[in-house]
Amino acid sequence: MLSDLDDFPIHQTPEPIAHPSTADRNFYDRYFFNGFSRDGEFFFAAAMGLYPNRRVMDCAFSVVHRGEQYSLHVSRLAPTERTETQAGPVTLEVLEPMRRFRLTVSPGDSDLSCELVFDARTAALEEPRFNLQHQGRALMDSTRFAQFGDWTGWVRVGSETIDVQPNQVPGVRDRSWGVRQVGEREGGAPGAEPQYFWLWAPIQFDDICTHFGVNEYATGQTWHSNGVIAPRYPTTDAIPKGIDPDVVRTPDVAHRIHWQPGTRRATSAEIEIAPFGQAPLQISLQPLLTFQMLGIGYLNPEWGHGMWKGDLAVGATRWKLDELDLLDPRHIHIQHVCRARMGDREGIGVLEQLVIGPHNPSGFKSLFDGAR
Repeated sequence: MLSDLDDFPIHQTPEPIAHPSTADRNFYDRYFFNGFSRDGEFFFAAAMGLYPNRRVMDCAFSVVHRGEQYSLHVSRLAPTERTETQAGPVTLEVLEPMRRFRLTVSPGDSDLSCELVFDARTAALEEPRFNLQHQGRALMDSTRFAQFGDWTGWVRVGSETIDVQPNQVPGVRDRSWGVRQVGEREGGAPGAEPQYFWLWAPIQFDDICTHFGVNEYATGQTWHSNGVIAPRYPTTDAIPKGIDPDVVRTPDVAHRIHWQPGTRRATSAEIEIAPFGQAPLQISLQPLLTFQMLGIGYLNPEWGHGMWKGDLAVGATRWKLDELDLLDPRHIHIQHVCRARMGDREGIGVLEQLVIGPHNPSGFKSLFDGAR
């Protein structure tokens, strides 16, 4: 099946662009964005995913404001054209690749609407490839990159409009594609008991950005890690074209999480990025606000990623954050907006946490027990 992109010299296989290189039904191609006020009072996130072997596209926009989280979910039959990044009231436009994007949510389907522009402040930062196998099958085989930036525009929550002023609402985006577990549960023999330990911490300071990520087995052994130190540029146009030679990368990272008793979320954390031949950077993180990743489809039993809901489905949810059961499996996956300190520098960023199953260094013994 041909599409417009077949007229560009970008093919990686003999197949047309609309044909994935694998028949794995869990193949995906995904955008993620977040943004947050520097005082930690306001947070939003958006995600859009394409699952071509499932013929599904879905997206979500979610906002935390005044102690409540509002979410809009959309699912549709996947378009043939890969450049068609629109689903119901949500439109994502690539204004300039690797530099500038526009997110629009039209009013009428929920309490949320927005018109936002993301301007990059760093180069795109490719992470090491994610590859996790169990009994000969790839549970995860994907590539991802992250990029820091600033937002401008507005967000409307109910009757209240929040102005997003230049240099006041930082954020980070990521792009990932490949294979990971999505959609409805598959048949066949049962798999292993779930176990997943994931920390992800992109932090912005005035002059640099740091990026930290780690996956660990139940024993605490690392199977994926990433540390980056990148210059933060004052304008999008100042970012070097292509590879930024001043970006420093290392897999040598460490963390210490102080878990809130009875939960699987941090009360504070310290992370470390240790470039080869340099003194390690030590960053302390203090949470200010919590965002439930459920609001953009993660661990969402109704609006999970890649689930078939018909040619077009739109839904909205809303809840008060202080009324949630923190060990409910739906609420395990979160992002904390955090105040960050690194030596004399003070910054802002997020600490994403997803811990399912045992993790010996943290003291977790079963699927969803809380910290002691």
